[in-house]
Amino acid sequence: MSDFARHLAGLIRADGPLRLDRFMGLANAHYYATRDPLGAAGDFTTAPEVSQLFGEMIGLALVDHWERSGAPSRIRLVELGPGRGTLMADLLRAARVRPAFGAAAHVTLVETSPALRARQAAALAGTERLDWAEAFETVAADAPLYLVANEFFDALPIRQFVRSHGRWHERFVGIGADGAFGFTLSPALGPAEGAGGDGIVEVNEPARAVAAAIGAWLNRTGGLALAIDYGHARSAPGDTLQAVRAHRFADPLAEPGEADLTAHVDFEALARAAGATAHGPAAQGDWLRALGIDARAAALARARPDRAETLASGLARLTDPAEMGTLFKAMALTGPGGPLPAGFGS
Repeated sequence: MSDFARHLAGLIRADGPLRLDRFMGLANAHYYATRDPLGAAGDFTTAPEVSQLFGEMIGLALVDHWERSGAPSRIRLVELGPGRGTLMADLLRAARVRPAFGAAAHVTLVETSPALRARQAAALAGTERLDWAEAFETVAADAPLYLVANEFFDALPIRQFVRSHGRWHERFVGIGADGAFGFTLSPALGPAEGAGGDGIVEVNEPARAVAAAIGAWLNRTGGLALAIDYGHARSAPGDTLQAVRAHRFADPLAEPGEADLTAHVDFEALARAAGATAHGPAAQGDWLRALGIDARAAALARARPDRAETLASGLARLTDPAEMGTLFKAMALTGPGGPLPAGFGS
């Protein structure tokens, strides 16, 4: 057992089982603060690391919306969970087609990990008006918002409510007789009214709070927020808690702080919490193709024949239904009266 796991075990022995969201929040805070989890040597790979095409398409989509919104001379360009800074670097490079967009943008990266902040600073060296924030709520809402959140909401801690024998209970994490972490249930919270069998309902309170803050900003100033993540378009019951370590699924409770703990994003709940105009969610593959990713990949392959195979492989991974194309989804949020974001229909 690691020092961090012993710390969690000490909390449980002192105060009783931890509510699942607290366990997940503590574990992920330790995990992200102590490593760069991305890439072949890490635990998982995100879309920006798969291909430059991903960030470029997002950059062009933001520029398109900014132009059709009157090209405001000052905007806040915010990324939640910016990884190594790869997406923002690709986004800004593509946005050079309209230099005034870059000149208008004050870039803020919402990141708590010192290791990842260092990687982001290196990737974005030379970027003017660049800063960091510990939380989205601390970013000054002083200009139209252009925001990207790629694989951000899935890592926020969830609560799980279990319906068993007609009663609702909440899931906690305790320590079993063998000394290992294990799930336990709270005393009954109340009767489960209506029809339906046993099951689990997940609630992501931090995700809803961030979505509400994003929506409030968009409703005040206008702009565009893009959330890209894996999850379901409509709220539905089910246990989606998972852990990934060394690019393989792992037991979420086995080694807390040593694996990435996530849960599927409930896009319907996010849209409801935001209170802004929601577009989508659309399957990631369909959305990227609507943005023109095939044409961009072909153009890059013609310019760099030596990279054609790499570009084709990245394109397939991003868009193929058997890869990231269907499970991952994109949703846009806009303020009242804003133009329809590119990629979300006519």
